[in-house]
Amino acid sequence: MQRLLMGEVGSGKTVVALEAMLRAVENGAQAALMAPTETLAEQHHRTLDELVGGTLPLELLTGSTSAARRRDLLDRLASGQLQLVVGTHALIEDTVEFRDLALVVVDEQHRFGVRQRAALDAKARDGLVPHSLHMTATPIPRTLSLTAYGDLDATVLRELPKGRRPVETFVVDGARARARAYERIREEIAAGRQCFVVCPLVEESEALQARAATVEFERLRTTEFRDQRVELIHGQLPSKQKAAAMEAFAKGEADVLVATSVIEVGIDVPNATVMLIEAAERYGLSQLHQLRGRVGRGEHGSLCILFGDPRLPRLEAIANERDGFRLAEVDLELRGAGDVLGTRQHGLPDFRVARLPEDTELLVRARDRADAILLADPRLEEPEHALLREAVVARFGSELDPIPA
Repeated sequence: MQRLLMGEVGSGKTVVALEAMLRAVENGAQAALMAPTETLAEQHHRTLDELVGGTLPLELLTGSTSAARRRDLLDRLASGQLQLVVGTHALIEDTVEFRDLALVVVDEQHRFGVRQRAALDAKARDGLVPHSLHMTATPIPRTLSLTAYGDLDATVLRELPKGRRPVETFVVDGARARARAYERIREEIAAGRQCFVVCPLVEESEALQARAATVEFERLRTTEFRDQRVELIHGQLPSKQKAAAMEAFAKGEADVLVATSVIEVGIDVPNATVMLIEAAERYGLSQLHQLRGRVGRGEHGSLCILFGDPRLPRLEAIANERDGFRLAEVDLELRGAGDVLGTRQHGLPDFRVARLPEDTELLVRARDRADAILLADPRLEEPEHALLREAVVARFGSELDPIPA
């Protein structure tokens, strides 16, 4: 299996992943779930542990795992005693060995590079490739293209979570719009709500004139939000500080959370109703959609305010479109699909004639034809496929190994 599971945040992807992982356990093998951040890995560990209800051991492996606990965990993975593990990039380190890895689940698939995902696949026993289930709320264009080519089967969870409300989205610029945005946030806080302010950098940079989270935090708490409770969170903070800031916000002990995109995934605060994003042009469509998804989770109407050029096609798209699947198609139109046999994740693929997405119907017909050829002759060894095999090997330097999803 090489399958992409697409669904909005909260639509049930984790439950589907657990079902797949338990199939591996039933057959005496191992399964691993890899998430892009410690925050998200910890959340998955908690959720899966609750769902399993203590009937199976389930461990967490991240960069913060203590040396003693890590040694014990690695020993149990290598011996096969531990069948279920959740982790971050720590799972692909050389020291991590599995006795029989049969399934890998990759969450927020777009946050990992092609080689990182391939490195986890390589943890299976020699000569074997594990089943792989990739999960995402916003498939990147390369993934969309791979799906069209048939290298990934696709399953879509289209149902939205119960109670999810649409989020009003505005792209604004200028001092007047900024003053109104802060006023609107103060109105929401006065009504008992909370808000996020997201900045693209942790520290100021002369090369990138963007509002840094640390500087913006100091500015906002002494000016616009001097009468409100303001917290700061970014990826370079120690884990305990990050957890404390997040806990304070989740409990309603903070009104404003100034953050970098570390809050893009794994954060669920139903009382938060405003998402303000600085320098929105620095983010991709999938990131903007994920960040917007942090609000609109409760019973109150919510809004997303993006500071950037309203004429930028990417920002126009996020303002006018709420469907993550449609946004992925727009992203494909704007950025191109990347290499289908390769590792680039953006830019137009090197076709001589075809154009995507206009030629999607032709693409599907070509994929069906390719499927029929590979079904009859998987390694292209028949005489009539000799030239085709030579062309593939000459162009991609491959001996027809599976393509990493």
